[in-house]
Amino acid sequence: MPDPSRTLKIAIPKGSLQEPTIELLAKAGYEVYVSSRGLRPSSNDPELDLYLIRAQEIGRYLGQGFIDCGITGYDWAYENEVDLIDLAELPYSRATTRPTRWVLVVPEDSPIRKPEDLEGKRIATEGVGITKRWLKERGIHAEVEFSWGATEVKVPDLVDAIVDVTETGSSIKANRLRIVDTLLTSFPHFYANPVAAADPWKKEKMERIALLIKAALGARGKVGLKMNLPSAALPELLEKLPSLRRPTVSNLSEDGWVAVETVIDEIVVRDIIPELKRLGAEGIIEYPLNKIVP
Repeated sequence: MPDPSRTLKIAIPKGSLQEPTIELLAKAGYEVYVSSRGLRPSSNDPELDLYLIRAQEIGRYLGQGFIDCGITGYDWAYENEVDLIDLAELPYSRATTRPTRWVLVVPEDSPIRKPEDLEGKRIATEGVGITKRWLKERGIHAEVEFSWGATEVKVPDLVDAIVDVTETGSSIKANRLRIVDTLLTSFPHFYANPVAAADPWKKEKMERIALLIKAALGARGKVGLKMNLPSAALPELLEKLPSLRRPTVSNLSEDGWVAVETVIDEIVVRDIIPELKRLGAEGIIEYPLNKIVP
């Protein structure tokens, strides 16, 4: 039985961010096991007590002290207006590597062209707090109502405008809607409640998790590349090879040859390997990376 004083309660977002978050944690070294109906996952770290909670609610539970730390969007922490410790921004999302955007949306033929045109209008959104604060900052008076979902169908018959989340904007265009303005951009963040962050053991545990998660994100889209190369071709290779830093070069036991190892973007490997062969490289090995720690 784990020692309760050595247990970290951590929330994972349920919903669209669930799978990418679990995959990210696995690359960071934390295997998370979720049953088909379970909301209390297990992991390969006995010091973690995991909860599967909707991203919209994680910030609130953190603020109330029920959870020690968790991953949720900056947008939902902002929506709940809670006092949290921001351990790390985590630039990933449900479909792309782009941040999610909260956007003001109207029908294509709407007379609303700029935020000021919302004066006296009705807006539907799930992010009521986000929208009201944005309107207040601009001195615009409009009615904001909560929407449970399928917000796009409410304009123009039920409301004048909506504020919704998008990554690519494709669904907005598909529904013949138009973006007027962006209210907020958001990536997931790793947050802690202040009480947990004041506990030395929990603070260190959370910082270790944050380090490994950021290292896993740093390795995204990167691969390792190693090869043997004639020494005479090294200057040309160093000029051509893109890398995070200068590659590691070491002499081989055979005169006139060196071993080269580097990290590069995976997308350029298909162009680099033929060039390496042209330079006389042998034993070229490409390998995946789970983490890069700066």
